[in-house]
Amino acid sequence: MCGIIGYIHKDKEYDPQVIKNMTEKIIHRGPDSSGFYENDDISFGFRRLSIIDLSSEADQPFYNADRTKILIFNGEIYNYKELREELIKEGYKFKSETDSEVIIHGYDFWGKDILDRLRGMFAFAVWDTKKKELFIARDPFGIKPLYYTQNTKDGNLIFGSEIKGFLENPEFIKELNPKALKPYLTFQYSSMKETFFKEVYKLPAGHYMLYKDGNIEISRYWEASFNPTDKSLEEYVKDIQNVMRESVDVHLQSDVKVGAFLSGGIDSSYVTYLSQPEDTFSVGFADYGDLYNETDIAKEYSDLCGFKHHKVMVDAEDCLGKLPLIQYHMDEPHSNLSAVPLYFLSELARKHATVVLSGEGADELFGGYFAYGESSNMKKYKKLPFPIRRGLRNVAVKYKKTHLTDFLNRGGQYPYEEFVGEAKIFTPEQADDILLDEYREGPSAYDIVREFFEKHRNDSELTKKQLLDINLWMPGDILLKADKMSSAHSLELRVPFLDKEVMNVAATIPEKYRVNGDIFKYALRKAASDSLPEDWAKRKKVGFPVPIRFWLKQDKYYNMFKETLSSDTAKKFFDTDKLLRLLEDHYQGKALNQRYLWTVYVFLIWYDEYFIKR
Repeated sequence: MCGIIGYIHKDKEYDPQVIKNMTEKIIHRGPDSSGFYENDDISFGFRRLSIIDLSSEADQPFYNADRTKILIFNGEIYNYKELREELIKEGYKFKSETDSEVIIHGYDFWGKDILDRLRGMFAFAVWDTKKKELFIARDPFGIKPLYYTQNTKDGNLIFGSEIKGFLENPEFIKELNPKALKPYLTFQYSSMKETFFKEVYKLPAGHYMLYKDGNIEISRYWEASFNPTDKSLEEYVKDIQNVMRESVDVHLQSDVKVGAFLSGGIDSSYVTYLSQPEDTFSVGFADYGDLYNETDIAKEYSDLCGFKHHKVMVDAEDCLGKLPLIQYHMDEPHSNLSAVPLYFLSELARKHATVVLSGEGADELFGGYFAYGESSNMKKYKKLPFPIRRGLRNVAVKYKKTHLTDFLNRGGQYPYEEFVGEAKIFTPEQADDILLDEYREGPSAYDIVREFFEKHRNDSELTKKQLLDINLWMPGDILLKADKMSSAHSLELRVPFLDKEVMNVAATIPEKYRVNGDIFKYALRKAASDSLPEDWAKRKKVGFPVPIRFWLKQDKYYNMFKETLSSDTAKKFFDTDKLLRLLEDHYQGKALNQRYLWTVYVFLIWYDEYFIKR
């Protein structure tokens, strides 16, 4: 895990201190060393967290043999040893044992086709001094972030692992993107290619960029798909077991200590069992019994397996006190509540390890979210022609919400209305209701996902949902918070489920073995059951729940939110009377509005960090 950043400054004088200042802003991604490359066209900056080959020979930037190509790289390549042997046979010589050097020689030999050979997580950039061309690529699942912009005074390109580094470049034009707020209120994360900073974009997962003479060309080199085969459940189970053992094994490659995040769920428990770490880590909330605390379950499992378990207990004071710093590290507003305990969990883990394995990705690949399933009554209801269900839905939404009207509403929705991803906070209509006119102009969540559903109209409903989450929710939410919260503490987080070989196996599994009745991740649970105690193999998904709904009924935090939601800043974006009504109804116990309130509050905290303090 490292940090990369750079900018084009063709046809003008440049100050060498600028790239140093930009790189210093992402020092948390790599505290061990720094590296720079500069010529009249471009400046590269690099921060290193030493993981493989701890010697100075592995420091970046890396060069090809004739020093005409220069690399900066963030991530890990798990098949680098095999690629290294191939390149040695082709005559390439290596000075280090690191995966970084494999990329630069591999790019020199294979060009962009190296992307089809890489197995791992990465964001890297290569400058070709002969062609005066910049090549940037991001891994298939989007585990590692990469941002870029030409919203500069000179029109030149800036790119890097984190947007905060751009702020140190005097050419960067910092502007709020007013179109980003509306979809954020539904998704709880920045869902468009354009970020909350105007004309700052995310390079999509599985894509590469070519930049030359001010022109950008972006191409896709990998895309997830599901192509079920016809085998027995036992064969699928064996396939999962084999590929997961192998994936965890390659993810353990490291010259520093590797630990594991461990909750009470099947995903992290299975990864932990396969990796057999010395140390495991969990986080919980001190109050509210076991409802918001799985640390005892995690310790029980660690004791059973002989791991040393470490836990951290946090409270409202911890979480709300650190929220501004958390939003600073996120770069964009991000209101997934689990980001908060993940920050503290990463802080704990870094005291004992430099690398941790985690269970992200299992739900998307193997069918683990509750929203992927449907009740038997809904399945029967959906056999009615859609126009009939749509008509009943249009009547139901006019009445007070009950189980019946909610059922009729859901049963008569278009796919893009029913499912916009694993998270859905405000509906687009609700977002419009609280936003001021200027901020209603952004696309609705329905606009964003409608195009995706149309592209995959021939896939089944379950497959559509999984693919939507793989392409939108996973890189935009869970992987981003995993990267940013671990990087905040100079910790590398690895995700063995999100491996191309694992995806190749998951893609073959029929729907009945993904979601079977009310059993989610059916085949994966069967595969894990040979390794895990029965209670763990069957345990339902919990995640990182946060007791915000209780906190907002306490005077201290009610007043804290009230002050922010009624502030002059809030009045720039929202109808604050409606926000305060949501808060008051929650405080009085008339409604559960915590997710609405948290999503707005987080945006205002983020805005304060980036547009008022800085």
